[in-house]
Amino acid sequence: MALETCGNCLSCLLIPLALWSIVVNILLYFPNGKALHATSYQLPNYVWYFEGICFSGVMILLLAVILITLECSMFYRCCQSESCNKTYRSFISIVLALLGVAFSGYSCIIFTLGLIQGPFCNSSDGWDYIFKDTAGGYLTDYPAWSRCTEPANIVEWNIILLSILIALSGLQLIICFLKVAAELKRTLCGTYSVFVQAGIL
Repeated sequence: MALETCGNCLSCLLIPLALWSIVVNILLYFPNGKALHATSYQLPNYVWYFEGICFSGVMILLLAVILITLECSMFYRCCQSESCNKTYRSFISIVLALLGVAFSGYSCIIFTLGLIQGPFCNSSDGWDYIFKDTAGGYLTDYPAWSRCTEPANIVEWNIILLSILIALSGLQLIICFLKVAAELKRTLCGTYSVFVQAGIL
């Protein structure tokens, strides 16, 4: 019974993580809370991939809702055999969790690449990715941040938000991996049959 409870908790944890991903990704469109640069398309290219909104946001949210629904008792009777029913449920949960691994993993990679590339900002040389050739070295080169004159504080804005998104998608990735492992253990190690036998005894 502990494994079933664990599975429920893992699926539920994905919901707040997905909602936070959506919120934080939306903030990337409004540096310093202003829509000026979004309307003039003066934003980094990775922002327009919508990873935090679509992949680690809406898609993970949908997967979490489906997984929680599958774990409800109302789906226990889709087959005449209880063991057959639970096997199908586990198989579907594993497939959905693997999709979650793909979505969150992709988002985490894009966010990391965006953090390494640096912000799209205005400097003495005009609008450009002025830190793109530093391979992420600008992250600790604080004096160089002043080279970005517009939007104000864009370097700090991007670093904080992208770091949060990396952490959120990383947690989603771990949770989906744990979900796959839990369902595989249930299926391959015969946990369901143990539950049935325990109930009979």
